[in-house]
Amino acid sequence: MPGPLRGTRLVEFAGLGPGPFAGLLLADLGAEIIRIDRIPLPGASGDTALNPVQRGRSSVAVDLKNPKAVEAVLRLIASSDALIEGFRPGVMERLGIGPEVCLARQPALVYGRATGWGQSGPQAHLAGHDINYLALSGALDPIGRRDSGPVPPVNLLGDYGAGGLYLALGVVAALLEARGSGQGQVVDAAIVDGAAHMTTTLQWKRSIGTWNTERGTNTLDTGAHFYDVYETADGRHVSIGALEPQFYARLRDVMELTGPEWDDPRDETRWPELSARMAELFRTGTRDEWCARFAGHDACFAPVLTLDEAPAHEHNVARNTFGERDGVVQPNPAPRLSRTPGEIGCPPPAAGADTEAVLSAAGFGAEEIAALRKEGAVQ
Repeated sequence: MPGPLRGTRLVEFAGLGPGPFAGLLLADLGAEIIRIDRIPLPGASGDTALNPVQRGRSSVAVDLKNPKAVEAVLRLIASSDALIEGFRPGVMERLGIGPEVCLARQPALVYGRATGWGQSGPQAHLAGHDINYLALSGALDPIGRRDSGPVPPVNLLGDYGAGGLYLALGVVAALLEARGSGQGQVVDAAIVDGAAHMTTTLQWKRSIGTWNTERGTNTLDTGAHFYDVYETADGRHVSIGALEPQFYARLRDVMELTGPEWDDPRDETRWPELSARMAELFRTGTRDEWCARFAGHDACFAPVLTLDEAPAHEHNVARNTFGERDGVVQPNPAPRLSRTPGEIGCPPPAAGADTEAVLSAAGFGAEEIAALRKEGAVQ
């Protein structure tokens, strides 16, 4: 498999949200990932095997309540460069696979931990989801219009942005450091921390008085008429982001905004009026008609595409942004590297699909594997 992480081996404990997404990023960039799955219950759904987030791994199914399964997993970890897990604090320790145990087996191991609240703090052991972590970090409150409450941005900002991306970055950074020092370490990737980190610019703007606490009244939160999403005549939407003077001038040209009231885009007292007028104008044409009018104009305009439409857009097609594997449309690896590009690896495996192959490659003999299976430690 190509990619800059070729030759790097990780053990990933199956979970939801940020952990698997970090695994996707690392697998797409060439890392060899062994996913530790639970042994499926009889008749359990095989939907995981269709989820592109799980692509590029091999799967070993084990019963972590069985001490012999734990020992088998520790042998896999001993020959790996990194580990990623997404359980609540203390779970891995109770299973006998905590950082101290693993680092004793593999001193250069990078131990990546993805949680919502982090490994410490008064809420560390409480349940939560993406929306809760964003709320506590301050990242959720600014998102929304003036006449609405905060609007959750699906789970893209928390689980995947503040969680999975930060976990992957932390793991890669620690791997680079370990190459020089020969010492591993724990990566505590908390969504609440990552989301707070993303608000750095907003916190700065608050400190110098250039960001209003009332949502929908700032340049970047739909307060400004030149940075917003507008509905079109066919019930679709377009986006405008004409922040700079030259782009605002092109916007005025295309939309024929000739009156003097449009001359000073920074006059915040006019924003509500001008936003309403632009909304009226956009409702006079369909989304595709506006696309045709803006075509070739550098006005920071783009149609709002659905998940079904995005893969077929000419720009995404030209860049091969999306692909199809086993009948499932999915994004291709990002970011792109010129010399060692990533690629989509093997299809998402069913739980336990590679147990024998992985254990054999790790030095387990056929009799050992058979004994583990007989005792229900692995499948």
